[in-house]
Amino acid sequence: MKAEPQSSKPWWKQLWPWLLILGPALAAIGCAITIYLAFTVHADEPVRDGVKRGLKVEQVQP
Repeated sequence: MKAEPQSSKPWWKQLWPWLLILGPALAAIGCAITIYLAFTVHADEPVRDGVKRGLKVEQVQP
């Protein structure tokens, strides 16, 4: 019996490379969104009048 030749498609037309690329691509997109939100929407203002006691920073009452 002769084995039939397999038709090989280019890599971009197969499913498995896209499944392998999908995980890191989603992680990179999530990282970019997180960095954007951290610097624009949820930016914290610096503590101006504070007293550091151990690991806790307390605001000084005027």
